[in-house]
Amino acid sequence: MYVADSRADTPGAPTSADGAVRPSAGRRRAVVAPTVLALGTVSLVTDVSSEMVTAVLPLYLVTGLGLSPLGFGLLDGVYNGFSALVRLAGGHLADRGGGRHKWVAGFGYGISALCKPLLLVAHSLTPIGLILAADRTGKGLRTAPRDALISLSSTPETRGRAFGVHRAMDTAGALLGPLVAFLILRATVDGYDAVFTVSFCVAVFGVLVLVLFVPGGRREGDAAGDDTRPTLRAAVGLLRRRDLRRISVCALLLGLATVSDSFVYLLLQRRLGVPDRWFALLPLGTAAAFLLLAIPLGRLADRVGRWTVFLAGHGALLVAYTLLLTSWHGTALPYLVLALHGGFYAATDGVLMAAASEGVPEALRSSGLAVVQTGQALARFACSLLFGAAWTVWGDRAALVDAVVALAGCAAFSLTLRPKGTVTA
Repeated sequence: MYVADSRADTPGAPTSADGAVRPSAGRRRAVVAPTVLALGTVSLVTDVSSEMVTAVLPLYLVTGLGLSPLGFGLLDGVYNGFSALVRLAGGHLADRGGGRHKWVAGFGYGISALCKPLLLVAHSLTPIGLILAADRTGKGLRTAPRDALISLSSTPETRGRAFGVHRAMDTAGALLGPLVAFLILRATVDGYDAVFTVSFCVAVFGVLVLVLFVPGGRREGDAAGDDTRPTLRAAVGLLRRRDLRRISVCALLLGLATVSDSFVYLLLQRRLGVPDRWFALLPLGTAAAFLLLAIPLGRLADRVGRWTVFLAGHGALLVAYTLLLTSWHGTALPYLVLALHGGFYAATDGVLMAAASEGVPEALRSSGLAVVQTGQALARFACSLLFGAAWTVWGDRAALVDAVVALAGCAAFSLTLRPKGTVTA
């Protein structure tokens, strides 16, 4: 793991046309700041909590409560896309206060933690939908301020690596969460209730780690020479920047063709006849690949270009979808699909935030990242609804064929919109 003084930030570092940052001669080797490690620990703990619920939620809703694929698509869309409605608000609130990034993020983590025990008393579509909407509100509030803290505490040369380290730690929690859920389901009679209870306790611990160990304000001198005022008008005006606008459009288009993780696992279960008791282990494959590849691909993005790695990740996802459509039923199929699925996240999640950070003023860093995240989240919300509807009307295979065609088309179009240079401040 890399640890260094975060004061090594050099906003003027030269950048190639594809987003790769070229270090200046004689510059001290920059490494990942302590703030990144602290936020990574918070995300690790929180992801143990959230992925415990995510791992059992599809089976709980479809098998336990008898929801149709369309009904599940609606709830899954709420779970993954509702945060889009509050991401801009979270980013703006964090920027307005200068040093509020930590506290806005903490408020979001707290809301999500309080939602976990409410699942114990919800047994129908409407209350579950409201609880998931509140949970995603918390996620929407915290994501942009957290990523802004990572960006602000990192050097341009290592921003991809910093996000890679954070995502790797985050994914370690995603790896542990389904495993804990699996063990709880096997060891208890009221398995789902036990999962929701333990998830709440772990989430509270994550909030405590954030409050105690994550710095609350900007670094001294962060805003030196930056007279940008963090207003709503200035945040919306960021889209006038050509490269940030292109990044936002591509993230939105590709999000429209990105099938929800839960649907991928349900498709795998149906293809292979995975017993219900083993379903919670499927996300482990995605998480393991993400964990192993996040740091190497983040470093690669810093060296060869963030946009190249980002689009290559969607190529891996396209291969995974295609494998699910083939007649091949070999024992290696689930491992290969889940490895490609995890590789997709490793090549896109943190890399997209590193690319979007380039040239966005520090005073608007949280708002700028929220703009990109909002478009992507709204697109994935729409994809969940459309995929669930297509599955209900035409079947799972036809729905996946549509997703493959859409993803291939959006990826091809994104090649023509690739950023031509750095987003200039």
